[in-house]
Amino acid sequence: GGVDTALIGRMHFNGVDQHHGFTLRLVGDHSPNWSGSPRPVDHGELQGTAGPARVSLEKSGLGQSAYEVHDEAVADAAEDYIAQLVTDRRQSGFDGPVSLSIGLMLPHQPFVARPHDFARYEGRVGRPTYPAEPLESCHPYIRWWRLRTGIENVTEEEVIRSRTAYWALVDRMDALIGRILSALESAGLMNNTLVIYTSDHGDQLGEHGLWWKQTFYEYSARVPAIISWPGNLPEGQVLGRVINQFDLTATMLEAAGAPAMPRSHGRSLLELLKDPENTPWEDVAFSEYCMNDETSGRATSPNLGGRDVHARPGGVQNRMVRSGAWKLNYYHGHEPQLFNLEEDPGETRDLSGDPAFAGTKSELLDRILDGWDPEWVKSRMRILKDEQIVMEDWAANTDPDDVLRWNQGPHMDFLDKS
Repeated sequence: GGVDTALIGRMHFNGVDQHHGFTLRLVGDHSPNWSGSPRPVDHGELQGTAGPARVSLEKSGLGQSAYEVHDEAVADAAEDYIAQLVTDRRQSGFDGPVSLSIGLMLPHQPFVARPHDFARYEGRVGRPTYPAEPLESCHPYIRWWRLRTGIENVTEEEVIRSRTAYWALVDRMDALIGRILSALESAGLMNNTLVIYTSDHGDQLGEHGLWWKQTFYEYSARVPAIISWPGNLPEGQVLGRVINQFDLTATMLEAAGAPAMPRSHGRSLLELLKDPENTPWEDVAFSEYCMNDETSGRATSPNLGGRDVHARPGGVQNRMVRSGAWKLNYYHGHEPQLFNLEEDPGETRDLSGDPAFAGTKSELLDRILDGWDPEWVKSRMRILKDEQIVMEDWAANTDPDDVLRWNQGPHMDFLDKS
């Protein structure tokens, strides 16, 4: 009886509980279990490139990212787990449900790929579709962010090199996922498995002059949802509906015959996927991005190595709502941005100041601020930050054991100088 719940790979759990309800976890995170640990992540000669900083564009191209080494270990462990599952089932006769979560790092920056993958895309990846706006015509928050991260001017060479490496890393991740799916196929489990692929964020890759996540433009905030369940869901359909990631959780629970989570806003997608024409569905999604105040206690965390690029005077309380074709980006202390994605998929025409759309703007603003008070968020985050500092100081002084940590070494990250 029961359900086996296994986690393989990244999940960014902090503290003593590295399982959070999973019965088994293979391959941990590359980062310490405890924030503030005196044994931080060492990216060797690519130090600094994993965060939102210009150095990730400068140190890009041919070489190796430790995240690729991590993901290979994850794929190896997943293949072994699936093969072992078949053996165990044969011996025990147990054929109950299994939940397997696999956390890959790719294609996260550093934008560094191995030569054979890079070569496949060299000369084939063009410039961004939506060029950088001049700083003075950027939204004030976006202008601050570009200045803060050093990307007000990025060279053509950096743009092409970083984008090429990113495509190469996507290709490598694809190959690793292919190995895992092949293992399911070989084990005879593919026809009885719900498979969902998603990600925690996109990457701007130079669109609008922006890189990494951290902003609400589509390239960053929009993430994939690829769902397969042979015999249970139609094949080959592409739906342009708006969903939230917690809708995927609700979907998995319903598919497993488990009760819904009592406090979740998630909506199961099963009916919508089976009959998109006749299933009522509200096309709405929210996203939030909040950062700490520079004045709260200590703005930097010891394991971030100096200035915390995310800290800002007054902090940041930003929230986005996507409703049908409309998207409103709320930046506390600034005017919002309003886009119609049907008519302007590139988000190049901000309609926030256009009186013709005042009604839509006001309606979406009400929706953003319903039950969400930016001033409360700011004060709550200040408290959480102060508590985090206490925990980080404790970890820095006591060096608690990593219960489960993938051993990343500085030799795994390098650029190919040749």
